[in-house]
Amino acid sequence: MTDRVVYAWRHPRPVGAEGRCIGRTDLAVDARKARRLARRIERFAAAHGSLRVVATSPLHRCADVGRWLRRAGWVHVIDPQLVEMDFGAWEGRAWAAIPRAEIDTWVADFVAYRPGGGESLRELLDRAAAWRGDGIGVVVAHAGWISARRWLAAHPDRLPTAGDWPKSVPYAGAPLRLARPAPSGKRPARPDVRP
Repeated sequence: MTDRVVYAWRHPRPVGAEGRCIGRTDLAVDARKARRLARRIERFAAAHGSLRVVATSPLHRCADVGRWLRRAGWVHVIDPQLVEMDFGAWEGRAWAAIPRAEIDTWVADFVAYRPGGGESLRELLDRAAAWRGDGIGVVVAHAGWISARRWLAAHPDRLPTAGDWPKSVPYAGAPLRLARPAPSGKRPARPDVRP
């Protein structure tokens, strides 16, 4: 296969997320927005010769886009590795309701701390680094997972601080180009994620 590129898109804005800590909380997305992003992906894939295979997180805000693509003849793969970071007890809560001391503790130990007792950033980084993407042309994922891939591409030899972490990509924004993993299960030295 000569095409070694996977394109990653962030899901559309979910309903009811504003001001809340939303990681694995499975919020719905407006069906029109999911369909609109699927159509954009179709046009983009046709123009760039991408494989018509989409991998999505199992959460509705990503998987619904994959379902629209499946209706258009694509193969849709639901991949749990693409799920957003788990914020444990913080999930679904208003950011303003989370005690400042807990957020400060996370900022001080940004990589190892488990916000709300959920998943650490180190675990998210490891999951993003391990993602293979064999046979995938397009990914629809979350800001955290995409940011993890971006971080790994730009900084393969160091861990982030809270101040270093990339700004989230926009909802349903422009795709990011990810290098397809090397064939035969060989993991690349560093993931390649470019805007």
